[in-house]
Amino acid sequence: MNRFRTWLRLLKNYPSAAAGLAIIILLAVLAVCVVLAIPYRQAVELWRGGEHWREFPVNARPLAADWLRREKMSRTIIVCSREAAVEEEPFPGGRYLRFPLLLDYRYDQFPSEITFFSNAVYRASGPFVRLTWHTPDGREISLGGQRLARRDRVLISGDLGLERRFGMPPETGLFIKEQTDAGNTVLKGIYKLEVEAILFEEDAELEARLVFYGNVHGLAGTDHQRRDLMVALLWGVPVALSFGLLAALGTTFTTLIIAACGVWFNGWIDAVIQRITEVNMILPLLPILVMIGTLYSTSIWVMLAVVILMGIFSAGIKMYRAMLLPLREAPYIEAARAYGTGSSRIILHYMIPRILPVLIPGFVTLIPTFVFLEASLAILGLGDPVLPTWGKILNDAQSQSALYNGHYYWVLAPAAFLMITGMGFAMLGFAMDRVFNPRLRKI
Repeated sequence: MNRFRTWLRLLKNYPSAAAGLAIIILLAVLAVCVVLAIPYRQAVELWRGGEHWREFPVNARPLAADWLRREKMSRTIIVCSREAAVEEEPFPGGRYLRFPLLLDYRYDQFPSEITFFSNAVYRASGPFVRLTWHTPDGREISLGGQRLARRDRVLISGDLGLERRFGMPPETGLFIKEQTDAGNTVLKGIYKLEVEAILFEEDAELEARLVFYGNVHGLAGTDHQRRDLMVALLWGVPVALSFGLLAALGTTFTTLIIAACGVWFNGWIDAVIQRITEVNMILPLLPILVMIGTLYSTSIWVMLAVVILMGIFSAGIKMYRAMLLPLREAPYIEAARAYGTGSSRIILHYMIPRILPVLIPGFVTLIPTFVFLEASLAILGLGDPVLPTWGKILNDAQSQSALYNGHYYWVLAPAAFLMITGMGFAMLGFAMDRVFNPRLRKI
């Protein structure tokens, strides 16, 4: 306990240790909060996308991007028929519905997409819908009509007929005020989409939603599949810390125990351990992981098991052996043997604890090594296809040419998390190395 207090007192002399420890604690707290707030199954379901992302824009920038621009970038707006005043006229065998979907548009940029979603309830015959667009300056634009399925959507921004009529994308033509050499100007004001529906059954129902997709969304933006990148950024914290911590624990302490057993029992046991270590040292870890991910499985737990198995007989065994050899002949070890102490107790209680303080800094700095290894595998396309991780974000960004298309946020956010994680453990580990190693300690 006194030695522990001495180490803490010495660590206070290194501001980098306090900063690194603060970063690690923040990451650990964030990891726990994320797991509690977004359980594993929910995170996987969110990352797989599906219906949840239908109302999110494609490749939208983070909300912070709007703070750096003079123009106000558009945000996603959803207008629902539940909030509209519905006019209803029954006729024999059905009903006629008419309701407006109102939008107060005050942004300086055009929406990225416009989609009309419908949810119809009927037995045999689906409703027929006609859409009419009204602008604040009095223009009336027919968007056509069509019969709807039970769960349907009308891609207004993907209407080729409207695009030919406007000579520009529909999401621009429907909101344009004027077209100049400097660019197109948005007409701000109250827009109305008038929906006229004919229900061919008396008990049929129709619910509609009009979605105007924005150019910015959320704290981290979205990707090409409309997924909120914040889910992967947050869940990347517990995944990265778990992988790094488990891999470092599994390799460091298992290697230490094997090295101690080889030193204590000596003879053929030590010789076998050294030969296995020498063979394993020449085996390249990354190509083996690539081969396993290509031919067998890309599960993060399979990769973790391979990393630990190959890390057991690493070059650390030789370093630990050199540190433990003098202890084998130490007087207190001889005294313990004279009292009849067993080999396992001598190894675990007398030999290993003597060198643990020297190994702790190396253990701390080893954690980000495995964090970067997991991210590297994901960037190469060998990451876990289920888990949302930082490396998976970078892999998707690479495959979609994010930097080339100007989506810098897609790369910068996960890269920043990786750098902060590595910096936190490195700052603490290097400071601990100076404290635990007297030759590096400040005088």
